[in-house]
Amino acid sequence: MKILFRSALLLGVLLAVTAVTATAQGNINRWERRELRADRHEVRADTRDIRADRRDIHGDVVDRRGDVRELRQDRREGASQKELRADRREIRSDTGDIRHDRRDIRGDLRDRRGDIRDYHQDQRRDRRN
Repeated sequence: MKILFRSALLLGVLLAVTAVTATAQGNINRWERRELRADRHEVRADTRDIRADRRDIHGDVVDRRGDVRELRQDRREGASQKELRADRREIRSDTGDIRHDRRDIRGDLRDRRGDIRDYHQDQRRDRRN
């Protein structure tokens, strides 16, 4: 009796989950589903780009740290003013590039947030219709 009751309960739960899934997907037509899929792919691509940009910035920061270490060592060894000036100029240029890249990432994050908001709004709208 217990086994029969458990199996009937399990069957009922599976049927309910399947029915809910089928009705939820039945409300969204093929074209709207395609648009939602495209939006999801766009958000994922933006996320991948942001991760790659962050990795690049991290590598640039490590390189700049090495340049600073090199400048300090050149100072200790008594390198020429011309060489020290070139090292400082390179560090300043790298710092500006890193700042610019970080600013770009902030803009990309803002755009991605907007894409996610649009996706969720479209999803809610499609479910209502």
